[in-house]
Amino acid sequence: MERLSQHYLIFETSGGHCGIAWNARGITRFQLPTKSAEATERLLLRRVEGASRAAATAEITHVVQAVRRYFDGQPVDFSGATLDLDEQDDFFRRIYAAARQVGWGRTTTYGALARELGAGPEAARDVGQAMARNPVALIIPCHRVLAAGGKLGGFSAPGGATAKQRMLELEGVRLTPPEPAQQSLF
Repeated sequence: MERLSQHYLIFETSGGHCGIAWNARGITRFQLPTKSAEATERLLLRRVEGASRAAATAEITHVVQAVRRYFDGQPVDFSGATLDLDEQDDFFRRIYAAARQVGWGRTTTYGALARELGAGPEAARDVGQAMARNPVALIIPCHRVLAAGGKLGGFSAPGGATAKQRMLELEGVRLTPPEPAQQSLF
């Protein structure tokens, strides 16, 4: 397979500094926010060796604007963004395609995603591995895929499970029981 030139851009959102990398086929990597542009660039370039900083194409500009709206708490749908997942195996690409269909403010589980793909319960572990290795977190909304019983599960991005919970809260998803509507007098 021909190796295409990789380009990247670091940009600021209300959630921190994000990074995006792309080639002629599509987006190849997305870096969730960190506190500094330098940290984001360092993390991104570890996974996209040889990439050069570049001005955004029209599609990348559109995605960057959508990411900014996302971290401002506005509903965003990334399912139309063009991705290049050629380096992923076929089953992971199928998992990612299914995960992209989980919309804003909705969640699913590793097991439910595995069943949706026609795989048995043992494939839930594969779904978890795919989510942990997701090269374009947020654009493929791995934060919306939970562990069994609707538990938060892990998150391999900066900030770990806390970042995952914050992203879900941005979308109005509460994983903790709601506060009681009525307070006790005692």
